[in-house]
Order: sequence, then C-alpha cells, then structure tokens
Amino acid sequence: MIGLLIALISGALMSIQGVFNTGVTKTAGVWATNVFVQFTALCVCLLAWTITDRTHLFTPLRVEPKYMLLGGAIGAFITYTVIKSMEALGPAKAVLLIVVAQLMVAYGIELFGLFGAEKQPWEWRKAIGMGIAILGIVIFKWK
Repeated sequence: MIGLLIALISGALMSIQGVFNTGVTKTAGVWATNVFVQFTALCVCLLAWTITDRTHLFTPLRVEPKYMLLGGAIGAFITYTVIKSMEALGPAKAVLLIVVAQLMVAYGIELFGLFGAEKQPWEWRKAIGMGIAILGIVIFKWK
C-alpha cells in the first residue's frame, strides 16, 4: 500500500515540477533552468543526507557496473525533455505520452532482464494494457 501511495505522489510531483520548470524557461532558458533544477536538487539531497543518512558520501562510486552511475546525467536530459514536451504539447498531453513511454520501456527492461532487472515472462494482459494506454492517447488527442 505504501508503494502505491509513494508512486502516486511521485507522479503528481513530476507533473507539478514539469509545469514549474517550463514556466522558469520562459525567463531563463532551458539549460539555465536545468542547471538551477539540478543544483537545487543537489542542495535538498545534501540536506536530507546530512539529517538522515550519513553513510559515506562517495559510497555510490563503488557500484558495479559503473554505467549505473549515469542516473544523474540521464536526469538532466529528463528535465530537458519534460520541459520541451510540456512547452510543445501542454502538461496533460506531455505527461500522458511520458507515462506511456515509461511503461513501454519499463516493460521492455523486465522482458529482457536489462540493467540487472529480474527477467519477466511475456504476458498478453500486460501487452493489452499497454495497447489500451496507447488507445487512451489516441482518444485523448481526438478532436
């Protein structure tokens, strides 16, 4: 139950953040906004780490395989693409497409056991669910 609640909060925060970041780009530009977003995230994370965790700050550098450390770099491109998609499509359409893309990529990662994820078998009901989500995009965009 807690996982469901956290996922819902995450989705809501991502949508709000995307709208805020898109608004900032009207004044600052997309890359300056991205720098500010990542910098403020660093500040919040350092504060939270100081208050709660206190494990050695460079412990993540021990992770194997090393490509797992690219999450932050990917995060910069996530911020950029969310801003640009919301700018071009509006928040609702952008988030709808983003969520369906996340679902499709996540299912592919599970199917093929990529990046250390546990490999899952093909399931028709999941494919049908994804098809329904894509149909939802068509219906949502239908005028």
